[in-house]
Amino acid sequence: MNRMIQCMRWFGYNDSVSLSDIRQAGCEGVVSALHTFKPGEIWPYEAIINYKKDIESHGMTWEVVESLPVHDHIKLGYDDRDVLIENYIESLKNLSKAGIYTITYNFMPLLDWLRTDVSFKREDGSEILYFKKLDYQAFDLFILERQNAHFDYQSEELKIVTDYYNDLSVEYIEQLKSNLLLALPGSTEDFTLNYIKEKVKEYGTVTKKAMKENLLYFLNKICPVADDLHIKLAIHPDDPPFSVFGLNRIVCTSEDCRDIFEGANFKSNGLCFCTGSFGARKDNDLIAMVNEFAHRINFLHLRNTKRLENGDFFEANHLEGDANFYQIINSVLKLSKEQSRRIPMRPDHGAKILDDFNKKSYPGYSAIGRLKGLAELRGLEYALIAGSE
Repeated sequence: MNRMIQCMRWFGYNDSVSLSDIRQAGCEGVVSALHTFKPGEIWPYEAIINYKKDIESHGMTWEVVESLPVHDHIKLGYDDRDVLIENYIESLKNLSKAGIYTITYNFMPLLDWLRTDVSFKREDGSEILYFKKLDYQAFDLFILERQNAHFDYQSEELKIVTDYYNDLSVEYIEQLKSNLLLALPGSTEDFTLNYIKEKVKEYGTVTKKAMKENLLYFLNKICPVADDLHIKLAIHPDDPPFSVFGLNRIVCTSEDCRDIFEGANFKSNGLCFCTGSFGARKDNDLIAMVNEFAHRINFLHLRNTKRLENGDFFEANHLEGDANFYQIINSVLKLSKEQSRRIPMRPDHGAKILDDFNKKSYPGYSAIGRLKGLAELRGLEYALIAGSE
């Protein structure tokens, strides 16, 4: 049975988690990106190959690019998208020339992910990522003051959120703003309220149908080239997998995935199967999705979430939460055997524990918390393989 390629995400030279740390964690590969280049810029071959050599000097491979970002104008369908798509294709060519063939990207409007608390303290003292529905709603209505936001809420719901917000302290509101305006992974520049407001207006003009059409336009341009380059593309699902700030999200469910693969039926068109993102929706059957999209899964994000009845969800320990990792990994190993390939994976997110509190790291990307998750997943994988022999 083919084992998964065990990786960890690295944010580059300023990451407090070093390449040596990742190697010591037992990883074969690194998941990373050239964060110094802005969306729409071409990644030069020289920059790619030098970065790759640094990773290889630590005894690992640059296994997956995460992410090669898609410019907003491509997502929005603006007139200059063809130029930006050509730049994207040039980056793909340079990555292929350097021997890097798995490329993750997303098509999320405005924000790549959203949590209302990035340091939620559990009873044992560890810290995790948390999405509190009431906090999100309070931010949407009374801090961001999104235009016409109230139309997205029932009258009783509006009263509950209003009463909740009025009881919040100034300190809590400031912390909530800080959490929701946090910079994206790999960046050091936090968002501003004005920026979010303007982008919400801009993306708010695009219907869900148009967003899907823009994604398929993009894929039908780049996939023929990716096929020739033997590149495997991996679209990341929306996080969270439902509308936020009234914006349309188009990679949330099995139906969304079918639309993407049927609308751009190329060998290279694949999926980054994120168990945490898809798992935040109760109507997503993760095992059924693994089996249905088996030949499309090019990369795995393995993390677990726990959903609450009130609409909250939080990052659980990797072998706990709502996702059954015994069944998921068993299904992944079976498809790997059937297809004679190894799928790269990384333990996505991890609690802040132990010495993690003494180092500054991006929320969810502490060293020891992810190491714990990786160790648990490796142990489960080992047991499943040993039990099948």
